[in-house]
Amino acid sequence: MEIDVVLPCLNEAGALPWVLSRMPNGFRPIVADNGSTDSSAAIATAYGARVVPVPQRGFGAACHAGLLAATSDIVCVMDADASFDPGDLPLVADPVATGATDLMLGRRTTQGKGAWPLHARIGNQVLAAELRRRVGVAVRDLGPMRAARREALLALGLQDRRFGYPLEMVVRAAEAGWRIAETAVPYYPREGKSKVTGTLRGTVRTVKDMRRVLASIAPQAQAQAAPQTPAQAPAPAPAPELATQASS
Repeated sequence: MEIDVVLPCLNEAGALPWVLSRMPNGFRPIVADNGSTDSSAAIATAYGARVVPVPQRGFGAACHAGLLAATSDIVCVMDADASFDPGDLPLVADPVATGATDLMLGRRTTQGKGAWPLHARIGNQVLAAELRRRVGVAVRDLGPMRAARREALLALGLQDRRFGYPLEMVVRAAEAGWRIAETAVPYYPREGKSKVTGTLRGTVRTVKDMRRVLASIAPQAQAQAAPQTPAQAPAPAPAPELATQASS
């Protein structure tokens, strides 16, 4: 079985050779080029990746264009900046392939100084806590390495084309009753400067986009996640979990 890997890309010429050379057998890279002005597209082509030009700017626009271009049953998404080792893709893809879960997220474990700036970690923790509170998905990281089945992802009807796209995917999956899980994935210092977490401004913009997604959560989903008072509690019965966590 072959699995397409969507790599949203904006000026990642310095990282792509390492990333593409470490792609595991059976994983096919799709570089969604979001208007790069360096040699990213040429490098990707030279390393055998499929390059999809994405004129609409935005992280979500690049991710979604790559998803539309993919043809495999299962699709992975990961950053193209060398912060993840493609060799770890089976950690998120295998549980989906075996039917153990519907959406697998890579929970980042930092490897080396500067891999994940403090302001970015705090912003991520706040958003993850909001997600747990509002829809009951017990995840600790909204990590950009993830895997799911392509047709099911398209059926979610994701609308965000900016930095809220990864969060919207989790929110809509939870509303649809998906089994969502996370597993620890090493996270390394990226190549070059991050467009998202490299600056405080970028992090604030990302949090703003994601808060807009949180505001769109359906009221019924929030009601299901909210704890019941003793007077409202039904007869004891095990409630189905919306998410599981893999041990670190």
